[in-house]
Amino acid sequence: MSLSVSAPARRGRTSVRRSDIPAAGPVRRLSGAGSVLSAILDHGPVARSTVARLTGLSPASVTGHTGRLMARGLVRESEESTGPKGLGRPHIPLEIDTGRHVVAGAHIAVAHSTVSLMDLRGRILAEDRQPHRGTDAQRILDDLATRLPRLVTAHAAGRAVLALGVATGHRVDPEAGVVIEHPQLGWRDVPVRDVLAAATGLQVQVDSHARALARAEQMLGEATTRASTVLLFVGAVVDAAFATAGAMHLGPRSGAGSVAHLPLGSAGSGGAEPCSCGRRGCLQSEVSERAMVRQAAEQGLLVGSFTELLERALVGEARAVALFRRRARLVGQAAALLLDMFDPEVLVVVEPGAGRLPQCLADLRTEVAERSWVCDDPERAVVPSSFTGSVLATAGGAVALGALYADPLGPWPALPAVS
Repeated sequence: MSLSVSAPARRGRTSVRRSDIPAAGPVRRLSGAGSVLSAILDHGPVARSTVARLTGLSPASVTGHTGRLMARGLVRESEESTGPKGLGRPHIPLEIDTGRHVVAGAHIAVAHSTVSLMDLRGRILAEDRQPHRGTDAQRILDDLATRLPRLVTAHAAGRAVLALGVATGHRVDPEAGVVIEHPQLGWRDVPVRDVLAAATGLQVQVDSHARALARAEQMLGEATTRASTVLLFVGAVVDAAFATAGAMHLGPRSGAGSVAHLPLGSAGSGGAEPCSCGRRGCLQSEVSERAMVRQAAEQGLLVGSFTELLERALVGEARAVALFRRRARLVGQAAALLLDMFDPEVLVVVEPGAGRLPQCLADLRTEVAERSWVCDDPERAVVPSSFTGSVLATAGGAVALGALYADPLGPWPALPAVS
């Protein structure tokens, strides 16, 4: 099967009528069974009575949902009972069953792709990262489909794969399973879900990596991300996601979070290389991995890759550290703007300097304190990713895991039917 992938063209300024704007896709909300499963993920091992209190469901509903979840191998009773001995029936707590199923993940970056396996508690079991051999969509997707069975054979330990989640940058339509536009790869309207479902036989979910990681923070990260979260992803691609009350904002054109071209004004260097949009001083053109390697060369620090530049900074090389600190200040400028626009409980920064170099996180928070009109406590409101060191492996798996927890009694092919 061959894919028709056309290079994206820069859009002209045209008027848009309200009738031309597509309707927003449905908001994914937890089902009753999903609420029960999520409560067990958060608090397990946990008694049924506590689940009822946490979810607001009746004890009878919780009993019914847990019975179906146990029948599908998603939940099990803990071996240890609770409650006073000899006084009535002991409480047998529930926990997530990690012994029967896994989810698979794939993250498609600009230069490489990562395939991973994740258990139902969100723990990474294995990952495999390989460089791309070109940017042709069919070739990259075929490579993912070929690598996944080898990872399953080596690391799934006989557990069935429930679904494959795929994450990548830029504009992704999760309802259609299509990468609408990825300029660095030259992809436009690539039907990722259909291609990988046909190649693997799995149910495939597709989303942007920023939304996937925001969902991962809600499910597996700190509890403070539940009410509302902005996630700012800074890598080869720069984008963002916004979630509130458990729902991810998508936008009618799947374009929410497109922050790559935020102008930095005098804070940016307006350096030697213009942005892909034709302007200078855009956020992505100043802080992306490619920009960092270019800036290192301008400072006389020759590195073969962004990874090598990060390694130099981690061992204290002064020029490398200075570049990451400059990056943190520029990211802080964008973070301040996002905090003022959305006023979230937490802004999560997915950027290795903020996650691994304390002075970078301090610089970023200082910039927020100086620029934001809304955020009065950057120490609390601006945090690094919960998944530093495993961000790409987490992103793909989180797409599949998020869909499972939203509707665990849905038509998942590897699960037994519920009678």
